[in-house]
Amino acid sequence: MNADDLRDAWADRTGEFSPRYYAHYGPNEVSEVVADRLGGAVGRDARVLELGCGSGRHLAHLQEEGFADLAGVDINPDSFDVLREEYPDLADDGSFHAGAIADVLPSVGDGAFDAVYSVETLQHVHPEEMSATFDEVARVAGDLLVTVELEGDANGGIVEVDDGLPLYRHDWGSVFESRGFDQVAVETLGYDTVRVFRRAD
Repeated sequence: MNADDLRDAWADRTGEFSPRYYAHYGPNEVSEVVADRLGGAVGRDARVLELGCGSGRHLAHLQEEGFADLAGVDINPDSFDVLREEYPDLADDGSFHAGAIADVLPSVGDGAFDAVYSVETLQHVHPEEMSATFDEVARVAGDLLVTVELEGDANGGIVEVDDGLPLYRHDWGSVFESRGFDQVAVETLGYDTVRVFRRAD
């Protein structure tokens, strides 16, 4: 599957693993962990960006926890219709962008966000676009970066979900340490690994 086909598959996704699917479940333990890590590191007045925000369930939890400057990007435009239905206050107060991470972030300034986080999103980036995408993520993250992703070793690895859609596993510590961040915390959360990075001095 090439990069364009993979983008289209997620941009057009309905049913299982779609924005409406996740909206049904709402905030969860991951939402709580992200809020805790961000609140302890950058505070509730921080500018926060979620990569792959979907219907906004994690951002909605951040808003409930007192974070006020929230933004999200998602490749599936239906995400924002669902977000407006499920979390109207977040839709009114936040800033949202439809498109692939690699297409949206180049228009964002260096260090534009105090904190950037992803939840099972960077693992969807096609190998043809990984380097440029990860470079952009590191560039716009001012101080803090949190990843909640499937893990792989230094050689990566591919896991297929339904319809043969691939998930690309990485050693996320190495990915972002090589891009100017120090890893300051790591923990296992279900199938995922939570990694917290601070920008290196």
